[in-house]
Amino acid sequence: MDILNEFIEVAGDPGAYARRIRASGRSVIGCYCSYAPEEIIHAAGLHPIRLFGTRGDSGIAEKHLQAYCCSLVREALAESLAGGLDYLDGTVFPHTCDSIQRLSDIWRLNTSHGFFADVVLPVKLTSESARQYLIDVLKRFKRELESSFGLVITKEGLGSSIRTFNTIRSCLSEIYELKSRNPGILTGSELFSIVRASMVMDREELRGKLQALLRKLREDVPGREGRGRRLMLVGNACNHPDIYDLIERSGGQVVWDDLCTGTRWFSGMIREEGDPLASIAGRLFERQVCPSKHKSPTARGEHLLAQAREHGAQGVIFLYLKFCDPHSFDYPYLKACLDGAGIPSMLLEIEDRLPPQGQILTRIETFTQMLGPETRTAFTGASQTGREG
Repeated sequence: MDILNEFIEVAGDPGAYARRIRASGRSVIGCYCSYAPEEIIHAAGLHPIRLFGTRGDSGIAEKHLQAYCCSLVREALAESLAGGLDYLDGTVFPHTCDSIQRLSDIWRLNTSHGFFADVVLPVKLTSESARQYLIDVLKRFKRELESSFGLVITKEGLGSSIRTFNTIRSCLSEIYELKSRNPGILTGSELFSIVRASMVMDREELRGKLQALLRKLREDVPGREGRGRRLMLVGNACNHPDIYDLIERSGGQVVWDDLCTGTRWFSGMIREEGDPLASIAGRLFERQVCPSKHKSPTARGEHLLAQAREHGAQGVIFLYLKFCDPHSFDYPYLKACLDGAGIPSMLLEIEDRLPPQGQILTRIETFTQMLGPETRTAFTGASQTGREG
């Protein structure tokens, strides 16, 4: 369908789309994390865009970074130093891991993309004082944008942005639910392209296109089913649409994910009443956490287990970037949590380029075949998952 091809085109070349936005007169602000307060950037009349790295040669960054920094950090700096981010008018760095925090310092000293902001959100999201601190950080960020770009971000503008982002999140959530119930409605790489393009496109344009795509998918649901073992992807940033194709060739279907470039980016709605900054902070405070944030020693395990059961996942694939300390620290505990529930899992550690296709395909095939015979994957609810666990 034509509208799906538009998402695939934008996902394939985000830089080309961002350059068109800048050529239209709007400033483009890059972000490397799903905790970036994009609603505030959008309310300022600026264009927030997720940055993904080059997936190319990151050697130019080696004089600034240790070899054991993850490929996302190395690629991010390499892309900037090589001139690949010439469309940026600024960059925002939420503090997630130590490598991103250090990248922020190196970026500030060695690049020239105009506006720069560290948005240091609280790590422990367990108290009202942390919530208030988060609100204060967002207020400061709002003032920095206003001062740097000579503008005023109004309450009405923030409210409008919140409604836009809520519609986008609602559409993406429903698309994921449709894919979970009828995996054949979209391939994994098509869903990847939809989410990736959503992090890049003009949000007003995106809202209308997602609504149109959703209408089309609702019409197609009855006729599509799909086959394969139901799998869930868990990890940080996925920059490899090929991984979905390999999973499907191996007899699997990704029916849900917990990825920084997946559900963690769009999960949770923002309250549309009251103080808008407090509402934006409320979503960031309450949404599903990644390993850079803390709610309780068991919060992530409980969340992953609940999602796996809700979507009938027969197995979980952990997809981690090499040298990602936060996710690596979490892995043994999360695996033990799934093991205890009888849900098999496997770990794939990747970098900017995937290992040889035959090697990774063999590993995924071995795992999916352990899950039992390939079946139709249409799914109606959590009752099936109870039998799996």
